[in-house]
Amino acid sequence: MQKPNLKQQKRGHPKSEADSADAVRFDKWIWAARFSKTRAIAREMIQAGKITYNNQRTKPSRAVDLGATVKVPVGFDVKTVIVAQVIDKRQSASLAQLMYVETKDSIELRLRNAEARKLSVFHSPRPDSRPDKKQRRQIIKFKLQ
Repeated sequence: MQKPNLKQQKRGHPKSEADSADAVRFDKWIWAARFSKTRAIAREMIQAGKITYNNQRTKPSRAVDLGATVKVPVGFDVKTVIVAQVIDKRQSASLAQLMYVETKDSIELRLRNAEARKLSVFHSPRPDSRPDKKQRRQIIKFKLQ
C-alpha cells in the first residue's frame, strides 16, 4: 500500500485526524470565550470585519491557534487579547476568562478611554428630570427671542 502524498492534499484541509479533532472554528471560540451571545452573532461580527485575527480579517471557519492575537469590540472599547486556551464549549464566565490574556496596551487604552468618558460627563451635564409644562414654555419663549 502506498503512503498518501502530502502535496496532493487540498489546501485548508487538516493533514491528520488528530489535527481536525483539536481544531476549533474562530466563531465558535469567540462564542465560547463569551465575546458574543450566540455563534450567529460571532459569525456576523467576523464577516463584517469587526473582529480581527492576527491583525487581519478572516473567515469564521478559520482554526484558532494558541498565541494568536484577536481584537474584539467590547462595549465602547476594543479588547486586544492573546489566545491562551482553545476550547469549543461555552463555560462559565470565570472559566471563559482563562481562555485569553488581555495585553497591557489594551488594558491601559481601555482605562484611558473610561477616564475620558467620565470627564466628558462633566462638560455636558444632564438635568435630573424632564422639564414640566411651565419649564417647557420658558424654553420655547427663550428660543424665540
